[in-house]
Amino acid sequence: MQDLANLKTLVAAASSGSFAKAAKRLGISPAMVGRRIQALEEEYGVKLIERTTRSQHLTEVGAQFLEKAARIIDELEALEDLSRPNAGTVSGRVRVTAPITLGIKHFSAISARLTAEHPALSIELYLSDRTVDLIADGYDLALRIGSLKSSSLIARRVGSYRFTCCCAPSYLARIPAPRHPEELGNHRCILNLNLVPRDLWPFETEQGEKFTVQVQGNLEIDNGDALRMAALAGAGIIYTPIDLVADDLAAGRLIEVLADWRKLVLPVHTVHPSRQFVPAKVTAVVEAIAKGLQGTASAI
Repeated sequence: MQDLANLKTLVAAASSGSFAKAAKRLGISPAMVGRRIQALEEEYGVKLIERTTRSQHLTEVGAQFLEKAARIIDELEALEDLSRPNAGTVSGRVRVTAPITLGIKHFSAISARLTAEHPALSIELYLSDRTVDLIADGYDLALRIGSLKSSSLIARRVGSYRFTCCCAPSYLARIPAPRHPEELGNHRCILNLNLVPRDLWPFETEQGEKFTVQVQGNLEIDNGDALRMAALAGAGIIYTPIDLVADDLAAGRLIEVLADWRKLVLPVHTVHPSRQFVPAKVTAVVEAIAKGLQGTASAI
C-alpha cells in the first residue's frame, strides 16, 4: 500500500532529522524519501516539511499530520495482525540494538532460533555499547543494561547482568592474588570505561554490606573483548561481565579472584517506544529474549 509507505517515510524523516538517515533506515534512496513526502504534500495540499541545505523541520501542519500518521500506522499494523490467515505467524522486520557482549553471547542465538521458527520474520541486529535514541534512529526495540532513566519508553526486565573479577595465571605468578577488595590498591587493574565511575569497583559482603574500592591502572578500555584480551595477556585484574569471560574461566585461561565478595548485578531490560498498539513481531522478539536469557549468566 503506497499511502502506508509514504506515511512511514514521513515518520522516519521527521524522527531521524534528515532524509539521508530516513533513507538508510528504510533501505531506499534519499531521493525516494523526498518523492514520497512530496507525494503526500501534493495529495493533501499542504506543506509538511520545510527543508534547506542545512536543516529540516516540520511545519505546524506537518506536526499535526505526523501525529495522526503515527496513529494510522499503528492501526494498520494492528489490522494486519488481525487479518493474517495464520494467527500464529509472525512476520515483518524488527530493528534491534543491543550491547556488544550481550548481543554476541545471547541475542544472536536467540534471533537465529526465532527466525528459524518464523521464516517470515526478519531481524536487523545492531551491536553497540552506545545508548541510542530509539525514535530518532528508527529502532523497534533495544536491550539495555543498568538502571533506566525516566522516559516514555516501555521497559520490561528480562534478566540480570552479573560481574566478576579475574586475571590471567601469568599475572598471579608475579604477585599474590588479593584476599580482600581493599588489597586491589596494590594491584594493577585494567579499568573498564563502561563502568561509571571507572576507578570505583563495587562489592558486597555476604551480610549485604555494600562498599566500593578505588583502583588504579595505566590501561583503560571501552570494549569488552579488548578488556578480555588485555587480561589474557597478563596486564592485570579486570572487573567484567561474567558472560564475557565464562569460557576463559572454565578453561583456566583466566582465574577468578575475590570470589567471596559479591560483585555488581545490573538489570537487563527490553525497551520499545510507547505505542497504543505493540506489533506482534516486537512482542515475539521480547518474549524470545526473556525466555532465552533464562538459565544463563544473565538470568534474573
